[in-house]
Amino acid sequence: MSKTAQSVWKNCLSFIKDNIQEQAYKTWFEPIQSVDLTDNALSIQVPSKFFYEWLEEHYVKLLKVALTKELGPNAKLLYKIKMENSYNNKLPFTHQIPSNDRQAVKPQEVDVPIVQKDPELKNPFIIPGIRNINIDSQLNANYSFDNFLEGDSNRLARSAGMAVANKPGGTSFNPLLIFGGVGLGKTHLAHAIGVEIKEKHPEKTVLYISAEIFTQQYIESVKKNTRNDFIHFYQLIDVLIIDDVQFLSGKSGTQDVFFHIFNHLHQNGKQVILTSDKAPVDMQDIEQRLLSRFKWGLSAELHQPDYETRISILKNILYRDGVEMPEEIIEYVAKNIKSNVRELEGAIISLIAQSSFNKKEVTIDLAKQVVEKFVKNIKREISVDYIQKIVSDYFQLDIETLQSKTRKRDVVQARQLAMFFAKKYTKNSLANIGSQIGNRDHATVLHACKTVDNLVSTDKQFRKFVDDLNKKLSQ
Repeated sequence: MSKTAQSVWKNCLSFIKDNIQEQAYKTWFEPIQSVDLTDNALSIQVPSKFFYEWLEEHYVKLLKVALTKELGPNAKLLYKIKMENSYNNKLPFTHQIPSNDRQAVKPQEVDVPIVQKDPELKNPFIIPGIRNINIDSQLNANYSFDNFLEGDSNRLARSAGMAVANKPGGTSFNPLLIFGGVGLGKTHLAHAIGVEIKEKHPEKTVLYISAEIFTQQYIESVKKNTRNDFIHFYQLIDVLIIDDVQFLSGKSGTQDVFFHIFNHLHQNGKQVILTSDKAPVDMQDIEQRLLSRFKWGLSAELHQPDYETRISILKNILYRDGVEMPEEIIEYVAKNIKSNVRELEGAIISLIAQSSFNKKEVTIDLAKQVVEKFVKNIKREISVDYIQKIVSDYFQLDIETLQSKTRKRDVVQARQLAMFFAKKYTKNSLANIGSQIGNRDHATVLHACKTVDNLVSTDKQFRKFVDDLNKKLSQ
């Protein structure tokens, strides 16, 4: 039976699949097509020049062994690099073939013998933390849609996430920005979307990364003069998930590079998913051109879970851990832990642990003890309104006077202290703080904070004001 390009390559793939990780096989070998077999030379078609470089860098020995088994010691492998010459195609590491008759749909081909390796071709991705990114998406499989329970507080964000997972890059939710306070499930939902995409679209390259690590990698690329390679790498991702994107605040270089990456991904139908502790309108020190792109898709907020959702979350944890608990205990915990999902989980796990380790029956009294201790350790959410009330009461002013335009020294100092503590105790932007305290701008709030810092170190009486208010606000 005569050998064909298809039969030879099929046998090669069978050998290769047994010798590498499944995800690596799907990423780097499933997209390859066999083209031609002439004598002992097998021609295969790869999607891009970068693809060829990566195979040469990482899998040339494996390819040689597989091909030698099929065609003998004189076997040769030829690459044909597929060129999509559509309008404005500027994919990195892709040759643009000169032609007087370029067609948008007709792929061009160029032969690249395996032995003729261009000395300029090198794998640029020697970047800490992302070298094997196409093999490991850095997703946590424990964070799934199955254990992200739906409620009124998260229904929009969860539904949008499911839509994106079903059709990444093919919905109007691009980018999808998930925002909300601490412990409400932003990271969980981001991972869940990624995990679902990998399950439904295994051919997609998905990458989850925090904005902090992204920034560190960018700084490293600048040091090593590999900035363009860094950009090119991220432009090859099909689904990019950036967690805590507010971390880019004030980092102009990282924002600039992310702007170019975002544009490329969006224009090429790739999916971008972002999480943040603030809505775009409240993000400070993020370039306007980047903020405008964050608003292109959907911004979905996660709110504090309502009572029914908290009950469902607790029951799900108990079911997961195989623990039974009286309904009244579950209801007590749900009524008294309201702030976020993370604290709710912490409270019920603490209760289970107390019962297990001390061999005590779970009673309402034990629940009260555990919840009381737990609530004391929870940092209370302090609002700008609450701070204004505390400061006004301390200086025996009414809030209207505090927010007024008067320049009386005692009122100005009280107003500046309110701004200072609002910046310290809340996650509100400077602009948001200013708008709530007499409709001031962010520059006024910044000046107030600097003034308070200076007076604390030079004015003994003013330092007492700060200490007294600190105690009241941290009670």
